[in-house]
Amino acid sequence: MKPEHRKHKPEWLRRRFSFKSSVSKVDDLLVDLNLSTVCQEAHCPNQLECFGNHTATFMILGDQCSRNCTFCAVDHGSQEPPDPDEPKRVAQAVAHLGLKYVVLTSVTRDDLSDGGAAHFATTIKAIREIGSEISVEVLIPDFQGSAQALATVLAAEPAVLNHNVETVPRLYPAVRPQADYERSIKLLAEVKRLKPETLSKSGFMVGLGEKRDEISSLMRNLREVGCDLVTIGQYLRPSKDHHPVVEYIHPSIFQAYQEEAQSLGFLGVASGPYVRSSYQAESLYRKAKGMEL
Repeated sequence: MKPEHRKHKPEWLRRRFSFKSSVSKVDDLLVDLNLSTVCQEAHCPNQLECFGNHTATFMILGDQCSRNCTFCAVDHGSQEPPDPDEPKRVAQAVAHLGLKYVVLTSVTRDDLSDGGAAHFATTIKAIREIGSEISVEVLIPDFQGSAQALATVLAAEPAVLNHNVETVPRLYPAVRPQADYERSIKLLAEVKRLKPETLSKSGFMVGLGEKRDEISSLMRNLREVGCDLVTIGQYLRPSKDHHPVVEYIHPSIFQAYQEEAQSLGFLGVASGPYVRSSYQAESLYRKAKGMEL
């Protein structure tokens, strides 16, 4: 039997992209402004599509994570202090690309007293200074459960507050050993307590060895704390050193998860093999708000 990382992907995971000149333009812009994106750092399979459409998910607070999750391609290592000029450079990139919807994420920064919350808030404000009509979605770490850190981010009024649970609780010791499922659920509950009008969002991967009833329970947990939007995607192993893919989930199962999530009352659901937490984020937001796509 072939090692898992050499298995042929099923037909539904095979994609072809036509290379657009705009991909290079986005790459060059990121280099010029010394910015990171989760698209690059996490080896996202949608990178060419998104860069080709002049979009990217900006990753602030450096490119070294304080945690070492077994599913993630982002580097783990020593971290530098937050760069005070980074928010301004992100805003410059947003202006250059003409974005009206921006997604910000970060590495986890357990070394910082606020987990980087103030830096998130400063970056949101810098973007708003170039255009008050720009909507900003943030994909945040758990801030080690700090309600104060969460409140700092929410005070900057992001359009969407996203925090991924990533997988079912049973798999946390193997997949997210430094995280805590209940802590993540409580953080999402706190969003609605602190700022109920803010859309909350979460996402998770399948194919890690979870069972369908565990996915159903996870989605119910999210709805019980008022989570509005959910994304569901296939886990793809970044390298042979990462957690193995246990199963490639058939598109029909993704459709079943989508229908189940909709029946639970999520305002927006994206479910499919190549769905990622920030993939086509604006479309999901606009759908939840009842806006034209």
